[in-house]
Amino acid sequence: MVEDPRRPRQARWPVRVDLRDRRSRRAGSVPEGLPVRSGARRTFPQGQTAPWRGSQVHASRPRVANLLATRDPFRRRTWMFGDYSIGDLGSIFVMQGFAGLILFSVYVLMALGLAIIFGQMGVINMAHGEFMILGAYVTWMTSNLFQAYLPSLFSGYFFLAMILAFLASGALGMLVEWVLIRHLYKRPLDTLLATWGLSLMLQQAYRSVFGAREVGVELPQWMLGSLHVTDSIEVPINGVFVMCLTVLITISVAYVLYMSRWGRQVRAVVQNRIMAGAVGINTEKVDRYTYGLGCGIAGVAGSAFTMIGSTGPTSGQLYIVDTFLVVVFGGAASLLGTIASAFSISQTQSTLEFFMSGSMAKVLTLLAVVGILMLRPQGLFALKVRK
Repeated sequence: MVEDPRRPRQARWPVRVDLRDRRSRRAGSVPEGLPVRSGARRTFPQGQTAPWRGSQVHASRPRVANLLATRDPFRRRTWMFGDYSIGDLGSIFVMQGFAGLILFSVYVLMALGLAIIFGQMGVINMAHGEFMILGAYVTWMTSNLFQAYLPSLFSGYFFLAMILAFLASGALGMLVEWVLIRHLYKRPLDTLLATWGLSLMLQQAYRSVFGAREVGVELPQWMLGSLHVTDSIEVPINGVFVMCLTVLITISVAYVLYMSRWGRQVRAVVQNRIMAGAVGINTEKVDRYTYGLGCGIAGVAGSAFTMIGSTGPTSGQLYIVDTFLVVVFGGAASLLGTIASAFSISQTQSTLEFFMSGSMAKVLTLLAVVGILMLRPQGLFALKVRK
C-alpha cells in the first residue's frame, strides 16, 4: 500500500485509496518504487473499490502523485506482529511444530538405543551415530537392488530394508561388545575413548566403501506428496510415516523392556549384577544382547532418516551430541523421560530455527537445557532406586 508521507511508519491496517481526497495532493513527495501491498484499494468514480493487482506492486511517481492511503472504515483491523498477522503466525507455528515432530521422531529413535546402552549398561557409546549410518547405507543398498532387479516390488522395499538395517547394526553391535566393550565395563573414560576411536574407524570405512558424497534413496510412489490440512498447511506423507514408525518402535521397545522375560533379566542385571548371576541369569549374554538391541534400534533410526534426508559418512556425528543431550535431559534410565526430552528439545529448536539461524537455535536450546540440568541434575524423569 502507499503510506501517508506525514506518517513515519507504514500503516498496518487494510486501506483504500481515495482519488477525491484533497490531501492526496501532498502524496507527490512519496518516493518512486514504494511497495504497494495487496490490501491497498483504488476508488472508482462510482465509489466502488477494487484491490491493486499483485501482492507486491511497486508504485511509480505518476501513480503516487494523486494517491493517499487512508483507513478503510468498512474492514476490520488486522493485528500484526512485525510483518506477520495472527493467522500467518498460527500457520507458521503449526508448520514448524510438525517439522519439530519429524525431528522428534529421529531423536526418539536415536535416543531409545542410546538410552538402553547408556542408561541400562552405563556405556558411553560415542559410535552410536555410526551404527545409525550403517542402517542408512543398508537401506540405500536395498533400494538400489530393488530398483535394479525387483522394480515391481519397489513400493515395499523399505519394510525389508528396515529389518535388514536392524539386523546389520545389531550384529555389528554384538560383535563390538564381544571384542571391545566387555573388557571396559566400569571404566567410563576408557569406554568413551574406545568408542570414539571406533567411530572414526567406521567413518573411514564408510568413506572407502560408499564414497565421501552423501547419498539419498528414492521414495516409493505412495510416500510422495503431501496431505492438505488447510489451504496454508501441508503435511508431507513421508514425515507422517516416520512418526508412525517411531510410535510403533517405541511401543515395541517398552513392551520388550517392561513386559518380557528378557526385559526383566536386563533390569535385574542393571540393579544387581552379582545377585542376577547367582539366580542363574547369564549376565554376559544379557549384556551382549542389550548392546546389540541398542545398536539395532540405531540402525532403524538410520533407515527412517533416509526417508527425510540424505546420508554421508559423517552424518552420524551431527546427531550424537543432540542424542546424548536428550538422554541426559530426560533421565539416563527413563524411557518416558527420553520421549519427553526429545519432544521438548525438538519443538524448541524447530521453532527457533524459523526466527534465527540453525546454529544459533541449537546454541540457545543447549543453553536452556544446561540451565534446567543445573536446577535438576537427575533429569526430568529420574528413576527412584532403593539403596
